Formats: sequence, C-alpha cells, structure tokens
Amino acid sequence: MADVILESQPDINADLSSDQIQQQDLQTEEMLVNMGPQHPATHGVLRVVLRTDGEMVLEAVPHIGYLHRCAEKIGETVAPYQYIPYTDRMDYLAGMNNNLAFAQAVEKLTGLEAEITERTKLIRIVFAELNRIASHLVSFGTYGLDLGAFTPFLYAFREREYILDLFESACGARLTYSYITVGGVTDDLPERFVDITREFLDYFEPKVHEYNLLLSHNHIFIKRTANVGVITAQEALDYGLSGPVLRGSGVNFDLRKQPGSGYEDFDFNVPVGQGEKGKVGDCWDRYIVRVSEMLESVKIIRQALDKLDGTEGQETLHKKGKTLKLPADEIYYEIENPRGQLGFFVRGNGSAIPDRVKARGPSFCNLCVTEKVCQDVLLGDVAAIIGSIDVVMGEVDR
Repeated sequence: MADVILESQPDINADLSSDQIQQQDLQTEEMLVNMGPQHPATHGVLRVVLRTDGEMVLEAVPHIGYLHRCAEKIGETVAPYQYIPYTDRMDYLAGMNNNLAFAQAVEKLTGLEAEITERTKLIRIVFAELNRIASHLVSFGTYGLDLGAFTPFLYAFREREYILDLFESACGARLTYSYITVGGVTDDLPERFVDITREFLDYFEPKVHEYNLLLSHNHIFIKRTANVGVITAQEALDYGLSGPVLRGSGVNFDLRKQPGSGYEDFDFNVPVGQGEKGKVGDCWDRYIVRVSEMLESVKIIRQALDKLDGTEGQETLHKKGKTLKLPADEIYYEIENPRGQLGFFVRGNGSAIPDRVKARGPSFCNLCVTEKVCQDVLLGDVAAIIGSIDVVMGEVDR
C-alpha cells in the first residue's frame, strides 16, 4: 500500500498572543432584543428595546403608547365629579391617591376647599395611606418575582387583601374606587371601620419585619440589587425624578412634608437611601425606601384614626360637588402619590366643563431615566432596574 503523505496546515494563530486568541474566540455581534410589551418584568405593556453585546446591555430605549386611553382629553368633556373614575384607571394600584389629587385640585380652583370638614380630610388621609401601603405591597411582591423569589409575592398579596376588604366595605370596590370625590368622600365610614383598621395595623406592622428577614436582607437578593442601577442625587434631580426613586438617591423630599399638604400635624419620618448595602441610589435603596414607607404610613393612619374621635356627625360630602362651575382661572396642584409627585392642571371657563385638563404622572417622569441607568449593565440586571423604578403603565399612557 502506498504511503499517504499529509501536508501540514499553516497555523493561522501563529503570530497571535494568547490574549489575542482568547479575544478572537469571544468576539460577539451586537443584537437588538425586544423586552416586552408583554413581559412580566416590565410591569405592564412597556416595550424596551435592548441593544446587547453578548450579556452586556449597551442601550435600553423604552417605547410607550400601548395602553393609551385619552384620559386627559376625556377630562375636557365631562364635569369634574364625572372625571373621578378616570383617575382610578391611571395609576390603578393607587386609585385613592389619584382620586384625592384631582378632587383637591378642583376644590382649590373653585374655593370649595374651605368648606371641606375636618372629618372628611382625616378620612381621606386614612384611605390615601392605606392605598400607599397596598401599592407598596404590590411593588414588594412583584419585585421579588422579578428576581426569582416567589414567596414574598404570596406574603404581600395576603396582607393587601385585608386592605382591599376595608376599601370594599367603604365603597364596594377593590381596585377602581371613586370613593374620594369632589366635595368629600362618597359615604361616611362603615360601622366598626376604625376598630377593624386598628386591628389590621396591629397585625401588619410586625409583618414588615418578616419581609426584611425574608427578602430585604437575603444574601442573594442583595447581590442582585446592591450597586446595580445607581442613580446619584444630582442625576435624580436633573431627570425630574420623584417619590421613592428620588428619595432612594438620598434626596429628602416628600410633598406630605410641605405646607398645605394636610399632613402638617402628623408625626412621621421620610425614609431616604443610605447606601447601607452598596452605593446610595442603587436598586436596593429604592426598594428599602418603599418597605420603610409602609411603616411610616402605619404611623400616619394611627394618628388619623385617633383624630377622628370627636368628629362624628360632620358631613363627609358637600352638596356643591356635583353643581360646581369652574371659574375662568387655572390651577396646578400635586400630591405625594406612592410613585412620586402626581399633579393635575385644570383650567376653567365659567362652565361646568374644564377647558383644559393635564396630569403630571410620576411613572412617566421616572421612566425617562431608564435609558441612562441601563447602560453597560448585564442583561439580567435590566429586570432589577425597571422593577426598582416601579412604573404603572396606565399612568404613563394616560
């Protein structure tokens, strides 16, 4: 048999160093990846276009408009008391707070604010803070899901059901309430509401410490959130952020501490990011601010319930609420929604229908920082960052 002679092949890497060879082997190609608009970690119909290089995210551009309802334009075609149900459907996790913001804007514009009774103001504060707790519970539970922890979600919704039971007893609804309206609240507190609320607060307060043991101080959770998605205090101010996102960056600003908010006589603290687990303004700081705010809301509700003693018999709904004529003037008024500063601009023309209605939604404003904070992060960090911003798309696409 003839000998088979194999010709030697040239070594294409002969002139390359080991580092150059490794770099050549790991060379990747940029890709555009759609995250959403139907993705559980986007917390609604949000589409984020990710430009990736391997596991690295080089750019994240949010695309909105998948849930647009023309809510502001509708506000210019109905009387203010008829518009209250539409505010429920903007931030559908904080309907009471949305009701309150629009109702107070109209009351200030028309001068009806001076005729709102003390009992009405206290009831509004109780429901606004209960809704703040319920909203933060959803944020806490779903954030655990985003990062792979299922149990916190079950705990959060267990406690939230108690709050929804209280809401249902007062207005018959569990999501879209229309309870706080122009001129007051639609009905006085039901029988034993104060006692049941106190029982809930006694039950709930220790649960927050359980949440901290379960998730907040969990080693894996800290690794996923500490030093991830850092927003400095100056960046937060430059981007016009508000709420827990702003306070998570160490900025001590809460509209409830401002004169005229209705909270002047209440004793509570404003939690801010301390950088306890990493850099100030990271995902963990934004998360822990919301958890801490739930305990502060408990303090406020207890004080409001105590102040309710002695206000029995005061009217809770002013008759002028449905017959208001809006003066030829305008107003912008905002409150501290669970997600930040929620404001309404209303301009009247002497009739019952506003000329102009415009909302400043905190979710919309906070979402604008996504592109900045999602640069040069790992693909798995995008869910942690978006979840820490805590947007509600009904408020973004209002």
